[in-house]
Amino acid sequence: MVPRGRPRDAGVEGRVLDAAMAEMRARGYDAMSVDRVAERAGVAKTTIYRRWPSKAELVMAMITELTSAVPFDPTGDPRGDLTDFVAGIAAALDAIPTTLIADLVAAAAREPRVGNGVRALWAERHAVVATAITRAQADGIMPAHADPRVVVDQLVGALYYRLLITGEPIDPAYVRALVNSTLGPEQS
Repeated sequence: MVPRGRPRDAGVEGRVLDAAMAEMRARGYDAMSVDRVAERAGVAKTTIYRRWPSKAELVMAMITELTSAVPFDPTGDPRGDLTDFVAGIAAALDAIPTTLIADLVAAAAREPRVGNGVRALWAERHAVVATAITRAQADGIMPAHADPRVVVDQLVGALYYRLLITGEPIDPAYVRALVNSTLGPEQS
């Protein structure tokens, strides 16, 4: 059987997500318009709605893309793995305007579909990182009493606190200090 209609343009999703990011930067979540996203991307509004049935789903796709830009592939070296993970998040946050991060966080708090999607996305990531922390505990790098889920919150939450509240830099020195304060100093 021959598929009906035109084949999908592989570059459309990237153009739409880039346009949605630009629209969020310019106007924020509440004022973001699928019409303007379509215009920026050079596609029909129906093209967007076929892939993402609502603005919330479109924003979730953006968040998923931002999150996937920070891979976490444990190597068996818990300290190095966690340092790389935290450094990856810090670099991603540094590359995105703070106002966009604030709008995405606000959208997740106000829009149930966005919030549920963000929580589901982070639950997967959280479980993988918590496993690396459990390994660090087994290796004696971290105290066994520490709850791995709370440690993930401490590592990641500190980055968002610095970005959104204090405005202090999230540089490599801070990342190392954060991991060392959580895991304890490196043993020579």
